Amino acid sequence: MRSTRPRYDPRVSPPLRRGHADRRIGPGERSAMNGVGSFDWDLDQGTFDLDEVGLQVLDLRPEEYDGSPDSLVLRVTPDSAARLDVAFRRALESGRRGYGGYFQVTRRDGVRQWTYTHGTIMRDERGSPHRVVGIVREATDELAHAPQSDGSRPDVERRGLSSVVRRTTEALSRAVTVDDVTAVLTGAGGLERFGADGMTLGLIEGGNLKIVAVSGEPMVGFRGLQMRRLDESLPLAQAVLTQQPRFVTSFAELAERYPLLAPYLDKVELDAAAFLPLIAQARSIGAVALFYRRRDEFTGEDRELCGALAGILAQSLQRAILFDQEREFATGLQASMLPRHIPRFRGAEIAVRYHAARSGREVGGDWYDVVALPQRRVGLVVGDVQGHDTHAAAVMGQLRIALRAYAAEGHPPSTVLARASRFLAELDTERFATCGYAELDLTSGTVRAARAGHLGPLIRHTDGRTGWPNVRGGLPLGLATTLDLHEFPETRLDLVPGETLVFCTDGLVEEHGLDITIGMEALAEAVHRGPQRAEDLADHIADNLWERWGSDDDVALLILRRAPDFGTRRAPRMHGYVHQADPEGLAEARAALRQALVDWGLPDLADDIELAAGELLVNVLLHTEGGAVLTLEVLPEPVRRVRLSVQDRSSVWPRRRSPGEAATSGRGLLMIDALAARWGVEPRGDGKAVWCEFDAAA
Repeated sequence: MRSTRPRYDPRVSPPLRRGHADRRIGPGERSAMNGVGSFDWDLDQGTFDLDEVGLQVLDLRPEEYDGSPDSLVLRVTPDSAARLDVAFRRALESGRRGYGGYFQVTRRDGVRQWTYTHGTIMRDERGSPHRVVGIVREATDELAHAPQSDGSRPDVERRGLSSVVRRTTEALSRAVTVDDVTAVLTGAGGLERFGADGMTLGLIEGGNLKIVAVSGEPMVGFRGLQMRRLDESLPLAQAVLTQQPRFVTSFAELAERYPLLAPYLDKVELDAAAFLPLIAQARSIGAVALFYRRRDEFTGEDRELCGALAGILAQSLQRAILFDQEREFATGLQASMLPRHIPRFRGAEIAVRYHAARSGREVGGDWYDVVALPQRRVGLVVGDVQGHDTHAAAVMGQLRIALRAYAAEGHPPSTVLARASRFLAELDTERFATCGYAELDLTSGTVRAARAGHLGPLIRHTDGRTGWPNVRGGLPLGLATTLDLHEFPETRLDLVPGETLVFCTDGLVEEHGLDITIGMEALAEAVHRGPQRAEDLADHIADNLWERWGSDDDVALLILRRAPDFGTRRAPRMHGYVHQADPEGLAEARAALRQALVDWGLPDLADDIELAAGELLVNVLLHTEGGAVLTLEVLPEPVRRVRLSVQDRSSVWPRRRSPGEAATSGRGLLMIDALAARWGVEPRGDGKAVWCEFDAAA
């Protein structure tokens, strides 16, 4: 949880962090090109990042600045520090986005130097400040003749330069990845921030200069530039190698000096260009080229602005490159702990997806697994270990292997979860884990499911309806053992051919500040409208829900669809399921039966079969504790007939009664006997199936 009180020294605002430079800067040196430094302050960690130019502006040598605010007191005058502290505190308390002002620095030769700083305050979703990014630049020349209200605070600002730098800093402060940075440069307002008509950005990659972004209508001819060897054959590469900017106002001379660039220059109508190295911690990470129309010179202020923008861009790219590297490491570590291959099963489609949160090196503990079991059974697992770090990932890897072993030993879901809980409790960790485990019999469609503090499965029926069955559950793994509560009750479900089961972790349905039921409804709607095939459905969910719900947390998704069983053209078949808690299911099942008979060319039987199905289904829903599996099929041999079968989980067989005239029930089987040519009852697994046949020979 982030602290709402940032750590900083009140004598210094904005706080800055030690940078690295490969040379010392004399007290009198000024650089028109590098006059604006940039800083990045992490309020949560108390760490600061000040680039090389910032050290020059404050006349600090690298060895003099140890990364703590106290070392800045060497230069900032006490009264200036107090004024900036007040401005910073007021910005925090008022909720303003930024603060800034002029202050004085005492250089090592004793000369007082006016300096300007501006910081942009970044806040989290709760409004708490967690980061400040900004600039610092020397301002003595611009204030040499400026009036002062109290002898300490000037009343003027050089708004042009400050405004451009501030807008660019704010835009880049929200960029996290390299793609985010390039989107800022090439998106709406990107070129306007730089005052340019065209832009090309190149980054160093394996000894080459890779062009990662080209923007601007005049730059169409430059889009052929992609990867180039890092040498001095191009001005952009030369800027990288020399770490020196190059300002050009004659494209004829530029083409003569760089023959490789001549074909591209002939295709554009531009007059000037600035090739700027991107330097972070004294190391070149790339270069940016800015192109202009109707310009024949670069003034000192132009060069200073280019240098400031290049410095800000270099810092943003350095952070983004580091983030991308850490993210690649994190996702690679996570992927190595998930199953490499998902087994295939006849009669079922399985699709899995994993989505890593946008959290840098933080690795989540979400996982999925599919276990092949004897007798055409399959175990389905999803889980989430507490925390987002490498320890969570390590615990997840061990727990996944242990749970897979317990399932492969043939234990029922309740025992698998109980043993997994004991295993987690015996590890050297205080983490707990939520988990959902379901065992599916692909022959009968029976599902035995259990939960350990996790979401249950979502079911999509053959008619497209979706629902979250009431699956009983226990405490999270590890916590259940600590409290000695190892009860993980099983719930039995039916997955008929053509139905789909969806398992996921909470990252897919949770969003900060919203009830989880909103996300569950969104997922159910996405599954309802999604395609039939498991792989296509997984892509559909990813496309529709990843960004909405899954960007701030890891997501594991597992989808299994039983292959539909339509029978043959001569012997068609349909299946359906009516849930006990679904009031609309009965009417929809009767409508589906009628439509099937019409499609099969047997509409004359629709009234009798619909009536019989209603009686059998109502009997199951009223007198048992579960739902009903409905099957309608044509039996062509030896005499063509239609069979209706209703299966439930009760072992109590129905019996025919002789109700009196005043009785309100007990006539169901009498009606079946009158409507059907024959009927009967047969055992099915733990329950039974009541069937009746209708003559279809005509």
